[in-house]
Amino acid sequence: MNKVVSLLLLLFTVSILSAQKPVPIKPRILISTDIGGTDPDDNQSMAHFLMYSNLFETEGLISSPSYGNGSVSEILRMIDLYEKDLPKLKKQASGFPTPGYLRSITKQGRSGSAPYCGYQTATEGSDWIIDCARKESTQPLWILGWGGLDDVAQALHDAPDIQDKIRIYWIGGPNKKWSTNSYAYIVENFPNLWFIENNASYRGFIANYKQQDEFNAGYYDTFIHGRGNLGNDFYNYLKGNTKLGDTPSLLYMMDGNPNDPIKESWGGSFTKFTHSPRIIYDRPTTTQDTVQVYSIIEFRVKGPEISIPADSACMTMTINKQTWNGFYLGDGIYVVRHSTYSLGTFPYTIVSDIPGFPNQEGEITIENVWPGKIRETDYKLGNNWFTDRDDENLFQKNLHGFKTVSKWRIDAMTDWAKRWSWLKY
Repeated sequence: MNKVVSLLLLLFTVSILSAQKPVPIKPRILISTDIGGTDPDDNQSMAHFLMYSNLFETEGLISSPSYGNGSVSEILRMIDLYEKDLPKLKKQASGFPTPGYLRSITKQGRSGSAPYCGYQTATEGSDWIIDCARKESTQPLWILGWGGLDDVAQALHDAPDIQDKIRIYWIGGPNKKWSTNSYAYIVENFPNLWFIENNASYRGFIANYKQQDEFNAGYYDTFIHGRGNLGNDFYNYLKGNTKLGDTPSLLYMMDGNPNDPIKESWGGSFTKFTHSPRIIYDRPTTTQDTVQVYSIIEFRVKGPEISIPADSACMTMTINKQTWNGFYLGDGIYVVRHSTYSLGTFPYTIVSDIPGFPNQEGEITIENVWPGKIRETDYKLGNNWFTDRDDENLFQKNLHGFKTVSKWRIDAMTDWAKRWSWLKY
């Protein structure tokens, strides 16, 4: 009998130690998403947000598709589904926002990436970010970035005073590739911003989503099928496979103390970094030219002087089966930025229709080091920039910080399963 009691006490203790520690005060959040654009996992994470929206003071839902065809209409469509499920959610918990309120804070941001300078013109989304950031509050406004940073960069350009009022948790990696110019503008001009740059850790939540078990590929059949309008819609994204690439940003706001990125959290554990790698080449590169993964690479070309406005897109770089715009800076200087989360050696071409432009071919090698060695051309950071841990014991599939998120996946998915049960027909 004593052994049984001891075992029960042990299990109870383990349960307490591994349990989520809810954030004591509802955090103010604004979500910037490219939903409907490049990846259907934004829809999955939006469903996750809506089902947990009673835990947040949500101030904005911004459509910011740096790449792809996302639009505000996709956010509104998800809110329509939420509205149909809301009566069942409200029977189980209080504090859910009304659909009308969520529609009122849903705004269209920039469609397409910013030019080389990193900003262009104000949007409904960037203006809304400014309005929310300037509200009188004892709490910061948390911006959860699920896509590019173009509206955030525009807001900071138009209202630099907001930098002390916001905190950013950004799902980087591929999104850094879509918005290199806005990222470069922010990191160069606002080094004292409070910023979590999650380039790889988030993949600890998604890398095994095709694995055949009830918390991955079997999650839809086990917990979602037949549960509400959001559940019926969920199958339309990756046939119900729970990729949820942006969800770690929400989990971070649900667990413990968001003001301490170094601690363990459902949304990952991060480390400070003092320099964001930038490498500039003014010549064609070769396989021997090696740069860090996730770094900003600038390829500069000296060509003919032409009379077009500075920062005009006038050339293209094709690398790894994708094409990116390059820009004219004036005085015969042309430049294209690139960032990648792929590893290996990649050939590329830089071409333009401008007469006399010296088209280029080259190769560049991307190594799995982040942030890596310091260069004079790096962006210098302040005291509040955080990124993926480089401890190899936390790697999986060569991904930095993977295990700081993957270790909590079953806990988070189990908790979500409870909420799906609320919607059962």
